[in-house]
Amino acid sequence: MKSFPSPWYFTKESGTERIIARLPLRASPVPVPPRAYLPDLLLAGGELRAGAALTVRDGAVVAVGEPPPEAELVRLPRRLLLPGLVSAHGHSFQRAIRGRTERRGAGREDFWSWRAAMYAAANRLGPDDLEAVARMAFHELARAGVTAVGEFHYLHRDPHGRPYAEPAELALRVVRAARDVGLRVVLLRAAYARAGHGLPADPLQRRFVEPSVDAYLAGLDELASALQGDPLATVGVAPHSVRACPEPWLAALAAEARRRRLPLHVHAAEQPAEVEACRAEHGLSPVALLARAGALHPGATLVHAIQLDDADVRAIGAAGATVCACPLTERNLGDGVVPADRLVAAGARLALGADSLAEVDLLGEARALELQLRLVRGERNVLDDPPGTLAARLLGAATSGGMRALGRRGGTLAPGEPADFVAVDLDDPSIAGAAPEALLPTVVFALARTAIREVHVAGEAVIADGAAAPGRVPAERILADFRAAMGRLWGAA
Repeated sequence: MKSFPSPWYFTKESGTERIIARLPLRASPVPVPPRAYLPDLLLAGGELRAGAALTVRDGAVVAVGEPPPEAELVRLPRRLLLPGLVSAHGHSFQRAIRGRTERRGAGREDFWSWRAAMYAAANRLGPDDLEAVARMAFHELARAGVTAVGEFHYLHRDPHGRPYAEPAELALRVVRAARDVGLRVVLLRAAYARAGHGLPADPLQRRFVEPSVDAYLAGLDELASALQGDPLATVGVAPHSVRACPEPWLAALAAEARRRRLPLHVHAAEQPAEVEACRAEHGLSPVALLARAGALHPGATLVHAIQLDDADVRAIGAAGATVCACPLTERNLGDGVVPADRLVAAGARLALGADSLAEVDLLGEARALELQLRLVRGERNVLDDPPGTLAARLLGAATSGGMRALGRRGGTLAPGEPADFVAVDLDDPSIAGAAPEALLPTVVFALARTAIREVHVAGEAVIADGAAAPGRVPAERILADFRAAMGRLWGAA
């Protein structure tokens, strides 16, 4: 029987092992004093401040500025405190195929050939391997300054399409991996009904497909019940795509997400072939179909949203929906460039995701959102509208935009928000010497991961001095388990 760090433990129910969330322990009668972090510079509430403290109690920010006299003072010289970064979209198991698709095969190499290789790997991952790979992915994200993740999870069954004895086994393994590392996680449980309109069942998708909306909702309820009591782990609704879900599924799941007040995420308009197939089936673009199904509203997030016409852009903006761009994955797969300038002008919101984890750098995602637009537009500072807001806009997409997409408050370190923050070394070569007026653009466009020294989630250390904080699963164990899983998957190194 494996040991689970708080808040997890194992219990026996009907002869199967089930992961249950431990309810919070009764509060101590002795009040715990707040802790005030005093860096050289603090970015909170959108304002860069010198000499201001971030005061934290019970996992939340309680004050910004002068620390209260009863606070325990933690001085952080030569540090800049930033809101924690958020990867609003990712598939942690895809960390297992990094580097294994970067060669040309016999035919054309594109998204679809990459997907076939990804499916093949997905079908070889057992629960232990999945957990080890996910934990490595989350550890890498934490070391890159990420404090919250949206995990778009569609591995539900065994490789033969059969449910596990614990139906939520794989989802809970991924959640446990995130919580081992210390991250806040929203498990976006994906719904998958078919290979596509008029297509025969794909045997490589047997782990994804469920027989009905009711079966999907039962799985969602099972997962939500298991996570109850953990404030850092919640769920969301995620129809995989208009390709994988027929319109009745889209409408039913959108209605359920709104009724339950859960975030709704869906892949949309990533590839031209996807748009063509949707038009052939419905006579509509994917965005127009989502709108007709009631899945386009302020609580909805469209992942990728690259292949858009003007009507699509207007519809997303008018709905106040979020587009989660994943520029580093999108360029790796040859998907195209998210038209973020047109979307922002129309009123859409932006978030960012590490997606396939081909590389992990959330600030790299932010700068790529702008830099790739520069390549296709032939101009600079495309998203700087109004002038002087570019760095703040990109950082906002990587912080508060991600939290909003996940249905969580936070991302600016304003009082009342979660105390999820990152301490950056002001003397790191990547940003050393930046004047105050140039510091934020320097961070967004040049910060190296070596500059990220401490990461806190809900006021608790996740990364300390660039490594797993004391009390967390040690990096050595994470690496050893990951190496073993990769050995089982691909053969000994």
